[in-house]
Amino acid sequence: QVQLVESGGGLVQPGGSLRLSCAASGLTFSSYVMRWYRQAPGKERELVARIGPTDGYISYADSVKGRFTISEDNAKTTVYLQMNRLKPEDTAVYYCDAVLASIYEYWGQGTQVTVSS
Repeated sequence: QVQLVESGGGLVQPGGSLRLSCAASGLTFSSYVMRWYRQAPGKERELVARIGPTDGYISYADSVKGRFTISEDNAKTTVYLQMNRLKPEDTAVYYCDAVLASIYEYWGQGTQVTVSS
């Protein structure tokens, strides 16, 4: 059974930092593209960052470039999202996603990030 479990969300002041983690189990982690999405109230789900499998390809949404960093630890089967210089508009539920060949896709339950003073 595949499980993706996010953690690390919370309340942070503007300009602050958080690191999200997504622990994966039940899948061949190194074969999957790992992605972070977010969804703010009343908005569509947005792809924030992705990291490729063996080639390590990384991409970011324009809104987070230079502030967020995605990384993964294959030994721990965990993907991270380091979020710096957070803004109120980063407030959302953040979801971890694992996809293989556009056929197999799994989602975590989400973790809330709130940026507010």
